[in-house]
Amino acid sequence: MTVWWLFLTLSCLSFSAGLQKFNKYDGYKVYEVSRKARSAALELTLSELVKNESYYEVFSGFKGGNSVKVMVHPDEQVNFVRLMGENNVAYDIVNRDVGLTLRRQFETDRMLRQWFPYNGRLGTERYYSHAEINQFIEDLARDNPRRVFVKTVGKSYEGRWLKTVTITNGDARRNKNVILVDGGFHAREWISPAAAVHLINELVENFEGNADLLQDFDWVILPVVNADGYEFTQTSPDNRFWRKTRQPSSSDCIGTDPNRNFDFHWNEEGASEDPCNNTYAGAKPFSEPEALVVRDLIHSFADRGKMYLTLHSYGSLILYPWGWTADVPDTVDDLEEVAAEGKKAIHEATGTVYKVGPSTTTINYAAAGASDDYAFNAGFPISFTMELPFGGADGFDPPASDIDRLVRETWIGIAAMARRVIQKYPLA
Repeated sequence: MTVWWLFLTLSCLSFSAGLQKFNKYDGYKVYEVSRKARSAALELTLSELVKNESYYEVFSGFKGGNSVKVMVHPDEQVNFVRLMGENNVAYDIVNRDVGLTLRRQFETDRMLRQWFPYNGRLGTERYYSHAEINQFIEDLARDNPRRVFVKTVGKSYEGRWLKTVTITNGDARRNKNVILVDGGFHAREWISPAAAVHLINELVENFEGNADLLQDFDWVILPVVNADGYEFTQTSPDNRFWRKTRQPSSSDCIGTDPNRNFDFHWNEEGASEDPCNNTYAGAKPFSEPEALVVRDLIHSFADRGKMYLTLHSYGSLILYPWGWTADVPDTVDDLEEVAAEGKKAIHEATGTVYKVGPSTTTINYAAAGASDDYAFNAGFPISFTMELPFGGADGFDPPASDIDRLVRETWIGIAAMARRVIQKYPLA
């Protein structure tokens, strides 16, 4: 840990002792159940807990073989411990007070914004707002007018401009192949937009080292899909785990899971009809303006798009279709081949072990109506959801001190997969 990070940590610990309590997560605990303890009975128990969102959140990162992490309301902790005992399952408490953790993180983020104001570049010192990310890509386009192009592609429900950045090698050739990348589908997954920003920096600022990635391919990147939700999670520790969009539903609940809102096997298994549920599919397909933006991007590039990549967290997974069924596409070998390159490159560089496989069977549940299935069905031969590694006390909240390590590792995997795509699908 650098000296300034140590100073910041001590400052926040001191400050947090006097913070006024927030109500929402005070006293919540996060329990970790080792993957070695997994059993059919335990899986059934966890599936039932998932349905009780008022008292439990079973974090999805455990799917695919990772440890199970469950956040439990104070009033249900005795019952949870009893359930684990009935299943003869050992557990650890990895966060004894989620509210306190979130307040400390919130204060750290506030201090980092003061220490590292936006200055025309985005590094890895802290998490940046949606407005700062938009300004960053605008500044890149201004400074690199032959290679970088920004396009406003839509608005969020609350009126935030959604913008893509297209990165080229500047030779002005038209109709190149395309790699389409997006981040920030789920509001709380802050490391996803950070990884997208690092990808942009690599392609623009390290052009010589990555010239082969831009020779016959253009990259189109939408850094933050769910801009409203992303901003909402940064307003208060109470809102840090918000996942959905911010458009009200017909009930008293707000938001839709934008990654269940696509019109491909919409509202089937793995999506909820309950507007209060975290995986609510929406009142109809593409009810969310943010999902509409991604849909239109997919169709805009489907004729020359060769890889669609959507960045999520957490789980250290590279997932390919299908998410609505346990079946796999006829071209599963192509998907495996490309994903394996990313897995191998990351492991060789950092030792992190990713798991590769079809979405439904790898994470042990269906997720119908997702963007990766939609893109694959629309014509992208390679379509992946990349779940970045676990971070922080609760999985979705890597501290700012971990951003650099995680986004660099993610870029290694993305670049390796892209190079294999370029080999497999040369420009006609």
